[in-house]
Amino acid sequence: MLEASNLECVRGERRLFAGVSFRLAGGEMLYLQGKNGSGKTSLLRMLCGLTPAASGDIHWRGQPIGKLGDEFRSELCYLGHQNAIKEELTPLENIRSSATLAQETLDEDAALDALEQLGLRSRADLACRYLSQGQKRRAALARLVHERRALWVLDEPYVALDAAAIELVAGLIGAHLQRGGLAVLTTHQAVAVPAAALRELWLGADDTAQ
Repeated sequence: MLEASNLECVRGERRLFAGVSFRLAGGEMLYLQGKNGSGKTSLLRMLCGLTPAASGDIHWRGQPIGKLGDEFRSELCYLGHQNAIKEELTPLENIRSSATLAQETLDEDAALDALEQLGLRSRADLACRYLSQGQKRRAALARLVHERRALWVLDEPYVALDAAAIELVAGLIGAHLQRGGLAVLTTHQAVAVPAAALRELWLGADDTAQ
């Protein structure tokens, strides 16, 4: 279970949000919404332990994430707004490198299968610097095909994708939820995801998930 209690975010002299609270159990997804500059990415980074909250607490399986350290990170898959791929590497090299960094085993056949599902099999050996923005995003998202960590935190996963790729990624998220995983994501696009339970949180409203 992921639980946030009374989170506050301050940037400079500006308070972006306060009083953010929610609880997510296995099979549930939190859809985070708000205007640009409302602190959506900052909240995602807080949930990953990358940005400290001005106040409030975040617990994973009943324990503070700061105390869990690597134990928490080993169950976390974070995909930021930036693709976090190396331009000089190929999609195949990038997806296998991501698996290695996560201390996971991903052989070449499994990596190629993931790239094929994302429509990148024919670009598997082409340096990412030569890919379009949509192809780069798909290269970053390909790691979700075989991703089995419990908590997915995704910042605008559908950006730069065409309709077919959006449907595929939504299906990957849905399958993750059906396996009992949790997901927190932001998106400006209305995309249906098969989920056991969908919660919504609007930053700038009452900052409590419904």
